[in-house]
Amino acid sequence: MVALSRQEQKKQTREMLLNSALKVFSSKGLMATNTLDVAKDAGVAHGTLFLHFPTRDDLLTEVIDSFGDEIGFEFAGVAEKTESVRELLLALLRVIEKNECFYTRLVIEGPLLPRDARNAIFLIQTGIALQLERVMKKGIAEGRLRKLPLHLLVNSWIGMLNHYLANRDKFAPEGSVIARHGIELVDYFINLIVREGE
Repeated sequence: MVALSRQEQKKQTREMLLNSALKVFSSKGLMATNTLDVAKDAGVAHGTLFLHFPTRDDLLTEVIDSFGDEIGFEFAGVAEKTESVRELLLALLRVIEKNECFYTRLVIEGPLLPRDARNAIFLIQTGIALQLERVMKKGIAEGRLRKLPLHLLVNSWIGMLNHYLANRDKFAPEGSVIARHGIELVDYFINLIVREGE
């Protein structure tokens, strides 16, 4: 077995802390989770966490950034290959569903977070919006979609999805909103934006 270098150990510990933080923030909530919760879940000393993340807010922002990078990478990969709004929305749901609890926490608790964390959430939403706008703009130009302001189309989709996620206890109390309502939401939205006769 090859021993890890000090740098590799630090990187491995940092990743372990980020994974634990994602898990604990998802289950306990963004506001309710403290650094001791994360250190315990990761199986490291509390002080070790602070070597990697000087403050709780630094840890939270880094978790949101990492989550956003993952969503952005997977979603952009699909967005580059499709001209179908439906296919793009379904891809977005697949990406979000992997960490639906965390994404839902961002929707619900995001406005209460420190500025850097709120900015990181805004960047995630902006990345999603830009990909949706690109595909929708082409659909409008080709006459497949109704000619409506793009910002209203995109924000209507994001708002509808976020409403269902934020009210999961009403729409899917037994589990995943996306598993239960995702296809229905996509179909409903597509019916709103597709031109009649298409």
